[in-house]
Amino acid sequence: MEMNQYLDVFIEESKEHLQTCNEKLLELEKNPSDLQLVHDIFRAAHTLKGMSATMGYEDMAHLTHSLENVLDAIRNEEMTITSEWMDIMFEALDDLEAIVLSIIEGGDGKRDVSEVCAKLDVTGAGKETAAAAEAPETAPSKSKWSYDEFQRTVIAEAEEQGFKCYEITVSLKEDCLLKGVRVYMVFEQLNEIGEVVQTIPETEVLEAEDFDSEFVICFLSKHNEQDIFNKINGVSEIEKVEVTELKIDAAAPEEEKEGAEKEAAPKQPEKKPEKQAKQANDKKEPAKPAAGGGTKTIRVNIDRLDSLMNLFEELVIDRGRLEQIAKELDHGELTETVERMTRISGDLQSIILNMRMVPVETVFNRFPRMVRQLTKELNKKIELSIFGADTELDRTVIDEIGDPLVHLLRNSLDHGIEAPEVRAKNGKPETGHVRLKAYHSGNHVFIEVEDDGAGINRKKVLEKAIERNVISERDAETIEDHEIDALIFAPGFSTADQISDISGRGVGLDVVKSKLESLGGSVSIKSTEGEGSLFSIQLPLTLSIISVLLVKLEKETFAIPISSIIETAVIDKKDILQTHDREVIDFRGHIVPVVYLKEEFNVEDSSDDLDQLHVIVVKKGDKLTAFVVDSFIGQQEVVLKSLGDYLTNVFAISGATILGDGQVALIIDCNALIK
Repeated sequence: MEMNQYLDVFIEESKEHLQTCNEKLLELEKNPSDLQLVHDIFRAAHTLKGMSATMGYEDMAHLTHSLENVLDAIRNEEMTITSEWMDIMFEALDDLEAIVLSIIEGGDGKRDVSEVCAKLDVTGAGKETAAAAEAPETAPSKSKWSYDEFQRTVIAEAEEQGFKCYEITVSLKEDCLLKGVRVYMVFEQLNEIGEVVQTIPETEVLEAEDFDSEFVICFLSKHNEQDIFNKINGVSEIEKVEVTELKIDAAAPEEEKEGAEKEAAPKQPEKKPEKQAKQANDKKEPAKPAAGGGTKTIRVNIDRLDSLMNLFEELVIDRGRLEQIAKELDHGELTETVERMTRISGDLQSIILNMRMVPVETVFNRFPRMVRQLTKELNKKIELSIFGADTELDRTVIDEIGDPLVHLLRNSLDHGIEAPEVRAKNGKPETGHVRLKAYHSGNHVFIEVEDDGAGINRKKVLEKAIERNVISERDAETIEDHEIDALIFAPGFSTADQISDISGRGVGLDVVKSKLESLGGSVSIKSTEGEGSLFSIQLPLTLSIISVLLVKLEKETFAIPISSIIETAVIDKKDILQTHDREVIDFRGHIVPVVYLKEEFNVEDSSDDLDQLHVIVVKKGDKLTAFVVDSFIGQQEVVLKSLGDYLTNVFAISGATILGDGQVALIIDCNALIK
């Protein structure tokens, strides 16, 4: 069978199951007595084993089988959970993640897992012995379950028509792959000579392969035991078949009714069990049991969403052109139609953007495991709390923010949180706390990394900044606290006495800052010495369609993102003041430097000496700057296009857009121009 068509599904589902294992193992470490967590991990590992074996990734199947053995022993209470066992299981997950990564990158999924399998195999023999001891006795003398009144009536009526009721116990081989298919094949054989009434476990569980190796069938047929045995015994991968004829009265004995009341009542007879069995075989991808009720979902390849977005972007450009034509012609019906088209395309835009939205938990969920590992390496006690993991961001932004967040978290763990003995000496709890929080505000998402550690040692930061010529000694005399805090984002800046593998690696927080700014975001810090630090990241919801203010510089049109603009104004030229080596204006009590965009972009100035100037006040973090332009055109939604491979690193230009009249307008990167 050609498996390449299922590769994308396999990769996505593998990542989901590995994440489940990671999350549940972390919970299990805190609550070792919670066997439900063990069952959840076992199910995820079991599904991984079946999927990987089906796809032909033997190393992955072998490793998950070894992991299953340990989990099985734990859930059967044959062994206790220790820190050492947790480390070994996490090590196994690391190998599994490495295999999946290899497959994603086009590799063959092969990896030497013999060492970790040997560590996991310590309980293997004990588990197998226990499993053998728990194996069901041959030839059951009585029914495996109690039948309700309706089922008894159905069976009794069938017996009156010459049918016999059988209870069939089927045991699959322990190393059987594709158990759901084996169940389907058994059903197919049985449906040729009778009808399946009920199964243990239920058919949904059998379809999901969420059972060990044995299942029981209640079966109606006019054939004898030997015929039924011969029918099933021909199916491959079956270890043992037992067929027992049952005599069931329409009226249940009182004691059996009492027993039935204590247990959950079985489902009513399935009239077409072969249909459900067929579904088990028809599934072309590893599936999980469906969640009860609720929204139906479907997987869509991100490339298709990108194509849809590109087509919509072209529609937005044409919409702008139509709006301009309607305005020029002043045609009532055309204007009305264009307005309606604008409303509809606006709704369509919202739907497409929402389709691309992904919860930040896809990034956040890797951090608890990372923190666990680093606390061991650093010999610190640290708890990570995550809030707002369901906050959504555009997929393009999600893909880029992982590394900056890793760096900020590592920085908090390494430089922020003190060692337990230092915390105790300072009257703090020995366990430090790091909080990771995400929330929406307007058209932005804010992500905060907060710790209750030592905070920023401003004296040390200032000394390092002077030593590395980041600022002069003269400027250091008048610098404010928040400006000192911001110095840690200067290129190559670090207060660490020695470079560590945890956070430093010789790279400063300037990399984090530049990465976030390239996404149209920003990062700021608030710190109190001895109490902790708060890093706040601001990110746009999406990167592809943005609102801009169009402005004129001579005959050229430029676009400035609305998200950066505080205010627009027309001021008298005499209001511009001269301080030191730059021109500034007094904006609501703030001294704001002035930037002439014509000078920055080398646009030839042909205008006469004007008495009034058009000014746009923009903001980046705490800094304000006033841009001087020739005139304002108006606000518009535009499609942000990259400048391509040939025009990389153009100063202060983040991209371009095509306007309604076909003109290309450059989009200004305000962050690069703010003084």
